[in-house]
Amino acid sequence: MFAKAFRVKSNTAIKGSDRRKLRADVTTTFPTLGTDQVSELVPGKEELNIVKLYAHKGDAVTVYVSGGNPILFELEKNLYPTVYTLWSYPDLLPTFTTWPLVLEKLVGGADLMLPGLVMPPAGLPQVQKGDLCAISLVGNRAPVAIGVAAMSTAEMLTSGLKGRGFSVLHTYQDHLWRSGNKSSPPSIAPLAMDSADLSEEKGSVQMDSTLQGDMRHMTLEGEEENGEVHQAREDKSLSEAPEDTSTRGLNQDSTDSKTLQEQMDELLQQCFLHALKCRVKKADLPLLTSTFLGSHMFSCCPEGRQLDIKKSSYKKLSKFLQQMQQEQIIQVKELSKGVESIVAVDWKHPRITSFVIPEPSPTSQTIQEGSREQPYHPPDIKPLYCVPASMTLLFQESGHKKGSFLEGSEVRTIVINYAKKNDLVDADNKNLVKLDPILCDCILEKNEQHTVMKLPWDSLLTRCLEKLQPAYQVTFPGQEPIVKKGRICPIDITLAQRASNKKVTVVRNLEAYGLDPYSVAAILQQRCQASTTVTPAPGAKDSLQVQIQGNQVHHLGWLLLEEYQLPRKHIQGLEKAPKPGKKK
Repeated sequence: MFAKAFRVKSNTAIKGSDRRKLRADVTTTFPTLGTDQVSELVPGKEELNIVKLYAHKGDAVTVYVSGGNPILFELEKNLYPTVYTLWSYPDLLPTFTTWPLVLEKLVGGADLMLPGLVMPPAGLPQVQKGDLCAISLVGNRAPVAIGVAAMSTAEMLTSGLKGRGFSVLHTYQDHLWRSGNKSSPPSIAPLAMDSADLSEEKGSVQMDSTLQGDMRHMTLEGEEENGEVHQAREDKSLSEAPEDTSTRGLNQDSTDSKTLQEQMDELLQQCFLHALKCRVKKADLPLLTSTFLGSHMFSCCPEGRQLDIKKSSYKKLSKFLQQMQQEQIIQVKELSKGVESIVAVDWKHPRITSFVIPEPSPTSQTIQEGSREQPYHPPDIKPLYCVPASMTLLFQESGHKKGSFLEGSEVRTIVINYAKKNDLVDADNKNLVKLDPILCDCILEKNEQHTVMKLPWDSLLTRCLEKLQPAYQVTFPGQEPIVKKGRICPIDITLAQRASNKKVTVVRNLEAYGLDPYSVAAILQQRCQASTTVTPAPGAKDSLQVQIQGNQVHHLGWLLLEEYQLPRKHIQGLEKAPKPGKKK
């Protein structure tokens, strides 16, 4: 929330009644604080200020400042402590631990994903979805961030520690922290453990050192072999960890006598038949095998399961499809060197006709409902116009001033009313408007001011809109509109050639449309079966870009246009998708 600079609206000394109310709110919100601690946090006579500000996304926030440091902030009638307060009261909130390298991402505005958590020997703190939590780093109990739990502890464990864990609100080193004395976190030793626990924790940290190193680039691994894209080997530290989500989900619906490989083979065939029966049409053929996997098979994977060809006996998609071709269900051909496509499907094959689409079990549904992220809904984007200083005389009669934002229809109405009110409509030709001194100054060029006396309505209105400054309004579902000057940057898709002579797809400006680059990267990694990396976007402050191995514009376009329902006019670079029969 405070990853970017905020705008201060007011800064006033607190009134006595507001001080008493704040104390009462603190007591109610944080019942673990004793009376003396509340009096210490909200002093009775010392200076205490109320700062009202707007965060960079337009959220109205009230901050309480004591001794030059922000101690509490209020958002939508909810009270939150700052890191300065948590350093004095480190046990105020349930605390989760992550690696030091993750802090940089949190400061940049990222949420905390569950794979970044460090599992303590005593287990994770027990919280419910929506609970306020603190986040500390390994080796120091002093919190460095606060956030809201995206799921309960039970759901975190059920998910195999995958997905979004916490929506981060405030961090050490963000702009709210910078408004204070900019002190560093104190060194607070972890809670005392017995020798067995200490030994276990030491082993856990050593086991996860590889994971900590990989977090430096927040890379979702993948690899490409023989012209086809396949999922990468799992990180060694993760493979040594307890049973993952896909194993967990498969075991729920399979007998104990089946191995993980046999279960994955069954899931692979289930998704294959499901996709052919329900999603692929004759008009889709020929269909790239990579597209069939990413856009059709993965979407047929049941909730709570994760399709991973590497864990099946086939290991590669091409080997599995060869088996299906031998059974005469499909026909696969290499239409261009190294790139295979499905060219024919026997929809009357007994395996397809007899296939019954599975229904999710009630148990699986119950487990998933709590942990599933809210579906993405595209924002409503509306072009606006901002009144510059040079146009204020034209708009001041209608109650607008410099910096006012208007819709195009409002501008037209104001100009028409101005012309009629000042008797500027030509008496002989109603399609012409006489230009008075104000209109001349506002819309004419200097060399026109003594030669152009009248303008047609359409020319007058067009010139007026061109003289106004561009702006736009973005409204996300359930949130207040965000208004900004300038034009909204489109989602930009480009192709780049790396030193290894391999193509990569790069996408920027996802954040402007409410899309989390890390979530998009995770989806594309699975869909494309290719490595994805999230890095800072060059030349853009506080912005990230997603890089995917290979030409993945087709998958990206499907995700943005079909699933996220974003308007095509806000996406540039879709024409770079590989043409049928052309190697990616």
